[in-house]
Amino acid sequence: MTIHQVISEIEKRIPLQQAEDFDNVGLLCGIPDRNVSGILVCHDALENVINEAIEKNCNLIVCFHPIIFSGLKSLTGKNYVERAVLKAIENKIAIYAIHTAFDNDYFGVNAGICTLLELKNLKILQPKKSNLKQLTVFVPKEYSERVREALFSAGAGNIGFYDECSFTIDGKGTFRPIEGSDPFSGQKNIRENADEDMISVIFESYKQHQIIAAMKDAHPYEEVAYQVYQLENENQYSGLGMYGELETEMEEKAFLKFVKEKFNLNIIKHSDLTHKKIKTVGVLGGSGASGIPAAVSKKCDAYLTGDLKYHDYFLAESKMLICDIGHFESEQLVSQQIFEILSQKFSTFAVLKSSEKTNPVNYFL
Repeated sequence: MTIHQVISEIEKRIPLQQAEDFDNVGLLCGIPDRNVSGILVCHDALENVINEAIEKNCNLIVCFHPIIFSGLKSLTGKNYVERAVLKAIENKIAIYAIHTAFDNDYFGVNAGICTLLELKNLKILQPKKSNLKQLTVFVPKEYSERVREALFSAGAGNIGFYDECSFTIDGKGTFRPIEGSDPFSGQKNIRENADEDMISVIFESYKQHQIIAAMKDAHPYEEVAYQVYQLENENQYSGLGMYGELETEMEEKAFLKFVKEKFNLNIIKHSDLTHKKIKTVGVLGGSGASGIPAAVSKKCDAYLTGDLKYHDYFLAESKMLICDIGHFESEQLVSQQIFEILSQKFSTFAVLKSSEKTNPVNYFL
């Protein structure tokens, strides 16, 4: 199996199109047509991880954070990024990054945090907007099922935890073939009446090309009548952060102790205590100050994230306990999550999890 084929399978489960626009996800270096000898999963593709890949005969590294992010204009080995990338290239090792594609995934980074905290009734904290479209197509009745199946096979009709969703209205269509046409039915220059179905499906924007192509391929008409609409709906199953409920509400200090134990933390930086019990908890792995207003609006009692600055702790205005558990600490489950996904997908070659520690922060207590 080639690197390209492996990546195609990964992206069926974690589409890169759900990543943030600023992010540098995907294949960062490597030749797509090269056969895969093994996959090494890691958090950051640093030089020691490249060494581990060489030692374990893995020529594809799947990492969470992209080692190449911005500003890379040369490769001379002058810093840790260039040294890692150069060593990967010299040893024919490809590097593939997932990052915010997994942040925005319903079963991704934040789902892992919520599972560790044993939260229930999970919802997306900041749903993605404007990535949904609706297709409406008119089809002769006897071809409705054929076109509908083609749409579903191309990825249309997925809504949350349901697939093959559509709506059909039957009606009468008219058309008149004119000079130059090659009609499926009817005669030139005579208006025809046809029993047709109007089929509507919803899809994610990035699937549009493949869905339209599949629809046209399955449709009998020479000229297919269809419309595509941009929807304003929020995608409730894709976005940054999640929130859910504890089985039993806790006092704030008991909650902080609970979080420390669950994440194996030495310290938690937090805002002043609100002296309210904790029931609804919001989370956002990595740098999550941007999620504080959303967590307040969802009436979260506590919010867990990383990389908070001094003024960020004032944003909740004493309505919510804000906790900085650390950037890496909030993402510590990611490598295992990705490893489990890839292990289930690929059995013909080794999928390994890196043993190298990449967290640059240590505490002296």
